[in-house]
Amino acid sequence: SRIIAKVLEDNKVPGAICSLVCGGADIGTAMARDERMDLLSFTGSTKVGKQVALMVQERFGRSLLELGGNNAIIVFEDADLNLVIPSALFAAVGTAGQRCTTARRLFLHESIHDEVVEKLAKAYAQVCIGDPWDSDTLYGPLHTKEAVKMFLDAVEQAKQQGGSVVYGGKVINRPGNYVEPTIVTGLSHNAPIVHTETFAPILYVLKFKEEEEVFAWNNEVKQGLSSSIFTKDLGRIFRWLGPKGSDCGIVNVNIPTSGAEIGGAFGGEKHTGGGRESGSDSWKLYMRRST
Repeated sequence: SRIIAKVLEDNKVPGAICSLVCGGADIGTAMARDERMDLLSFTGSTKVGKQVALMVQERFGRSLLELGGNNAIIVFEDADLNLVIPSALFAAVGTAGQRCTTARRLFLHESIHDEVVEKLAKAYAQVCIGDPWDSDTLYGPLHTKEAVKMFLDAVEQAKQQGGSVVYGGKVINRPGNYVEPTIVTGLSHNAPIVHTETFAPILYVLKFKEEEEVFAWNNEVKQGLSSSIFTKDLGRIFRWLGPKGSDCGIVNVNIPTSGAEIGGAFGGEKHTGGGRESGSDSWKLYMRRST
C-alpha cells in the first residue's frame, strides 16, 4: 500500500485513498501463496477462510483467521428487561446486521418470551432508517444487491421452516440496498436457517425452558465468536463463564454480543477460525519465539 500511496501522491491524489481500494480474489490468492508473507491475517467468511488457511498451510506459513459468527443472546426469567431490549436491538440492528458479532439468535425463557417480542417489535419500529452520513440515522443499507438477495432468500427459508415474521422481512422502496430489520419467531433451535450466518439484520427468536438446554443450543452452531446472557443469578453467571458454559471466544454478561470489545483478545473458536486480534494475545501471533 505504501508503493500505491506514493504513485497516487506523485499524481496529485491523496495517498490515503489506497486504503479504500479493494482487490478481488486474485489478490488474496497471490498473498496466500506468496512465501514472503510470513503471517496472513484474514477477516471474512468461513468459506473463504478455509481456502486461505489451506493455501497458507501448504507452504507452512501462518494464518490468523477471524471468520463468521452466529451469535446468541440468552435472556433468563430474572433478567432486567430495561437492559435486554436496547441491547438486543443494538446487537441485531447495528451496522444493519453486517458485523461478525451481530446477534442472530435470541433465546428467551418461555415465561418472558411474548413480552420481550412485543417490546422488541415496538423498539424496532422506532429505528431511524436513512442515509448513514446523516447523524440521526441509526440504520443504513446493506452492502450490495447480492446481500439483499441473500436477505430475501433467508426470510423465505425461515418461513418454509416454520418461522413467522413478526417484524420486517421486506425490501424498503428507496434508492440503495435497504431492507427492513427483521424479527422471526417460532423456529426450532436447530432449524437449518438458524444455523446459517446470513450477513443481514434478521433475528431469530427462540424459546427455551432450562439453562442446560439453552447453553447447549448456544454451543451447537459451527461458529463460536460472541455470546451473551442476561441474568441476575451469580451462580448461573459463573456456570456460563466456566467450562460447561459458552464455547465462544467472547463471553458476555448483561451486555450485547457486539460493542467495543476491541481492547480484549478479539476472536472466536471452531469455524470462526481460532485466531485472536488486538488485546492481550495478539502479539503472540505477530511474533516468533526463539529459545
